Amino acid sequence: MSSAASANWTLDPDVIHLNHGSFGAAPRVVLHAQQRWRDLLEANPDTFMFEQYQPALDKARICLADFIGADPAGLGFVNNATSGINAVLRSLEPGLEPGDEIVITNHTYNACRNAAVVSAQRAGAHVVVASFPFPISGPKEVTEAVLGVVTSRTKIVIIDAVTSPTGLIVPASDIVAALEPDVEVLIDAAHAPGMIDFDIAEIGASYVTANCHKWMCAPKGAAFLYVREDRRDGIYSSVISHGYNGGWASEGGHIHQQFDWIGTDDPSAWLCVPDAIDAVASLQPDGWAGVRRTNRRLCLAGRDILIDMLGIGAPAPDEMIGSIASIPLSDAPDNVERVFDPMMVALRHKWSIEVPVFVWPQAPQRLVRISAQQYNSIDEYEHLGEALVSELGL
Repeated sequence: MSSAASANWTLDPDVIHLNHGSFGAAPRVVLHAQQRWRDLLEANPDTFMFEQYQPALDKARICLADFIGADPAGLGFVNNATSGINAVLRSLEPGLEPGDEIVITNHTYNACRNAAVVSAQRAGAHVVVASFPFPISGPKEVTEAVLGVVTSRTKIVIIDAVTSPTGLIVPASDIVAALEPDVEVLIDAAHAPGMIDFDIAEIGASYVTANCHKWMCAPKGAAFLYVREDRRDGIYSSVISHGYNGGWASEGGHIHQQFDWIGTDDPSAWLCVPDAIDAVASLQPDGWAGVRRTNRRLCLAGRDILIDMLGIGAPAPDEMIGSIASIPLSDAPDNVERVFDPMMVALRHKWSIEVPVFVWPQAPQRLVRISAQQYNSIDEYEHLGEALVSELGL
């Protein structure tokens, strides 16, 4: 990590951090802003919660809404995208009937898959999996796979904007245009804001949930759920609290009432979203456009270094890659079904590289997924390539 990067981030300089996509990393200035909010809260909790919290939250919401192209009235803060997925599915459960279908894909994030399975089980509905390959030739394969499993019993389709295990940009707008408003679409956009051009109003899905702690670089615990105007009255937080019967003084409408107060918590991560948007924009002369462009360029360069050193072809076209990219590795030496491969531990402890290596789609097949953020440099991917070649015995 360069000295300039060290000035902006608190990451350990003795470690190569190639996993921004999992947990993000907040710049120093954002962490300082978060601490100021915490200090204000602890100086007088009553005044903060009763007088200062809601105006500050509304201000942060307006800033976020502008960044993602959303109507603030439909925007509620949650702690992570998984919470947003659960809120939608739990809210829709009463309307599901035996034999109804929830569509997901074979690239769906495991936590979201589990939420869909549980909601389907409660209602006697079914989870239908749309499968598309990886390696993949192009986005058309995704669209055809999803639309090919939708039937008259499909009640909701859950798609990723960017797939978590395989790092693919999905043609979400095309899928939404083909299905809405007859079939509701829930977009898991955990990786989208800050990584790709992402305008919620243009996409037009019924529901969108995403993290702010990943590519927007807000503190952990900052995420959002957006609900389109015609769907808002039926959506509730998974945690029912004061807003259910109007017992919290939020004046922004149904979504704000349900999500703005779900019990005493530390809201500082939400309140720091404007700081994160400004901080990251300042890292490039042309702001966020430059951040997205340089991150993507670095990610593609890093991917090309790895596939060249491993002697394999590109597993996806460039158009489907943003700031994360997954690369198939040779099969694991055993056939044990595990979440993370022992190679990930070796890379961490022997090579000081943080990068996920995991089973996908099933053992012994496995992937390594790289991320590219402003603190990364091309030599870090070269070092990862050397480590992989050594560990794989190539």
